Amino acid sequence: MAEITHPIIHPYYESHRGAMEAAMRQRLALAETMLREQAQLPDIDAIRQEVMGEFDIVLTQMPYVGGAASRMSDFFMRLLGFIAISRVLRRHGVALSVIGDIERETYKAELLSLPEAERLTSGNQFMSAENQALLREQAAQSATASHQQEFPQDFVYEFVEPGPGDKFEFGINYKACGFCKFAACHGDKEILPNICGLDFVAYAARGIRLERTQTLAGGASHCDFRFSKLTVG
Repeated sequence: MAEITHPIIHPYYESHRGAMEAAMRQRLALAETMLREQAQLPDIDAIRQEVMGEFDIVLTQMPYVGGAASRMSDFFMRLLGFIAISRVLRRHGVALSVIGDIERETYKAELLSLPEAERLTSGNQFMSAENQALLREQAAQSATASHQQEFPQDFVYEFVEPGPGDKFEFGINYKACGFCKFAACHGDKEILPNICGLDFVAYAARGIRLERTQTLAGGASHCDFRFSKLTVG
């Protein structure tokens, strides 16, 4: 009898699996009303089971890009779960626009469940001079041939300094996107723009204003992220 082989989850993601699965369960709980009313899916228990099964598949597909040494590992761990949700909802005939609305509202609710002080402290840390220095360093590393050869599914990006008249504090131009590469490998291009839409929610929850006029997923040469602090009032 032929031996049955099971897809392997990278050890780094396996070590974080419990936290990622807990986040998925929280998202599904937060999305329950929207799944019933907007997606017209009455059997939430079945959807929950199907999504968690799909997430098991996503975990085996999640590319390793350096673990704790790479800031992009956290992006994959936080956002690729929404690929599982999108896949399942599309199989049930839910429109892409409805999926996008559900995922943005769910992610917003998830982030806003954290204490405001914790969120704003995280935002201040992201905008700090120390983090900008780290971003410059990792951006330069991402563009090297050796890094791209070792981690071909990683992002490639450059740090952008503001010029005269610019109102943003700093920017990042993503020249290659790990989510785009993932979508191309696994047939998820249709649902990719909904993942891009989560960025605005993620930064706003931390008191950061994100401006972006184009994306790789939309056919542009790069994604132009521009960051500044949100003004209240």
